[in-house]
Amino acid sequence: MPAITIKPERLLADLHRLRAFGAYKTGVHRPTYSPDDMAARRWLVARMQEAGLSARMDGIGNIIGQNTAARRRLLVGSHSDTQNHAGWLDGAMGVIYGLEIARAFVEAGTPGGAGVDAAVFADEEAHFASFLGSRSAIGMLDEAEIDSARNLTTGETLRQALAGAGLAGLERRTIDPSRYLGYLEAHIEQGDDLEAREARGCNLGIVTSIVGIHQYRLRFSGVSNHAGTTRMAIRRDAGAALVSFAYAVNERFRQLAAERTVWTVGNIRLAPGQVSIIPNHAEMLLQVRDDDPAVLGRMRAALEHLVAETRQGGPCAVELEILAESEPHQMSRHFQDALGSAASRMAPGQWQRMPSGAGHDAQIIARVMPAAMLFIPSIGGISHHVDEDSSEADIVLGCQVLADACRLLLEETRQDN
Repeated sequence: MPAITIKPERLLADLHRLRAFGAYKTGVHRPTYSPDDMAARRWLVARMQEAGLSARMDGIGNIIGQNTAARRRLLVGSHSDTQNHAGWLDGAMGVIYGLEIARAFVEAGTPGGAGVDAAVFADEEAHFASFLGSRSAIGMLDEAEIDSARNLTTGETLRQALAGAGLAGLERRTIDPSRYLGYLEAHIEQGDDLEAREARGCNLGIVTSIVGIHQYRLRFSGVSNHAGTTRMAIRRDAGAALVSFAYAVNERFRQLAAERTVWTVGNIRLAPGQVSIIPNHAEMLLQVRDDDPAVLGRMRAALEHLVAETRQGGPCAVELEILAESEPHQMSRHFQDALGSAASRMAPGQWQRMPSGAGHDAQIIARVMPAAMLFIPSIGGISHHVDEDSSEADIVLGCQVLADACRLLLEETRQDN
């Protein structure tokens, strides 16, 4: 099969055009199903059609641009929605890689019947629910969840949002895994590991695994009273109980963590929230991430043990609610090797294998077909912020390597078709 050649200027132009939908300071504000998000999706459909792909949007907002002439196919893509007031590359880069590589295969004449379909998934950023689009695409999203889901920022129901976006009543399409050899996704790293190594010539990451994410809510119940007249010895201060618990979690988790285990207290709320009133209610959101199920299991066991200790020791009651537990996913070793071969051809000595500390649609699609991911460096390790950025040279290199990996994977199956 001849080399598949991407066009760097076109790649960058499309990426910057997508950036204009919801532009905010130096980043982008394009929450799922917002007017800017839907305008971007319609533009992507049009660009796919212009590229010779058969493309349309389904009832959850997903887009698949199909190379209808191909007999052997890979699926390449990511998500186009963003976090609120965040960066311009998260998700968007992988989407435009999919478009550009699919277009390059069409321009090469779909050599030997090999081609790429481009994918755009909805709500990877979980404005309504985690991995909403990719879960819908593999049949993991039921109507009951759609009925119950709400926007975490605005409170708008998912049904209302779909209606407002013009998607109500449209069919939700599922991917046929038999159509594809597998799925590839490119992304900015969203951390600083690659950049720290870039001075030594390492600026590509081949993802070995994607972390599991466990999310919990802890509620503490006490008694409100006057903050000036209630003696410390008799207080049942829910806020103080939360702070003590959070400290204990941090100390216990440090003893149990693996090298890349991370945990975050992401939100704390006190009620009634007045400085002169002792809080009678407090709650915190806790998230734990690791790529080893055993590590996640022992962290959960430690958390449950701390809850039991707190209940016994008082003076406040505590409840633990499990909000979500996505499990880690290993990426296809065969697909990793193809990415490694492509990286060695185009950027010898400039790549490494590494786990992903962030969740991605690839971990969902990996449930039904082989999947792998490629990372490029994030400047300053910054992501989910308007300062998120990557160099144009790294963006172009990443797309060239991903295109070559697609060629290698499709070429090796030629004799079977």
